[in-house]
Amino acid sequence: MPLTKLNNKAVANVTTLPVALGDMVLVSSATASSSASIEFSLGNYKEYKFFFVNIHPANNTPLKFNLSTDNGSNYNVTKTTTAFTAYHNEGDTDTLLGYQTAHDLAQSTSDQRITIFNIKNNNDSSMSGYLHLFNPSSSTYVKHFMSVCNYEETSQYSINDYIAGYANTTSPLTNIIFRMDSGNIDAGKILMFGVN
Repeated sequence: MPLTKLNNKAVANVTTLPVALGDMVLVSSATASSSASIEFSLGNYKEYKFFFVNIHPANNTPLKFNLSTDNGSNYNVTKTTTAFTAYHNEGDTDTLLGYQTAHDLAQSTSDQRITIFNIKNNNDSSMSGYLHLFNPSSSTYVKHFMSVCNYEETSQYSINDYIAGYANTTSPLTNIIFRMDSGNIDAGKILMFGVN
């Protein structure tokens, strides 16, 4: 099989692909420009993959998300989650691989952090990663999700965060919202792919 080359190699700029991705389809994308939040409507795909490309905050702050069962009128779905992180500072004097007890949720309707710590808001700093959301239209099961991201933290650490959990509802999820803990999403792009 011949190798197919993408003319535009930047994932953030992809609108169509010259190769088949099986059952994965680009459903929607949004580019932030001093945006208070980015919201997506969910449909009947068995899985959604959200890719975060160079998310840049206006303030030094974490990125978080929440879910809705009422077409975005309320983002307050009950969640139980777990969180751990790996980090290493630029000075090579501090490292960690550990569970983050202060940043998980236990039957909470609060927003779930995707980044455990603050994303640095310097001009050259950003966060990239992904979130998987499984079978959100199910009316039988809870909805599982997991995310991985990497970013530069305010004290010049490279941080790799891992979040997983479930939305504890059998109601179909209709919407998802991404927002910073404080201030706007200054720049960056979120792509939403659906998987059958």
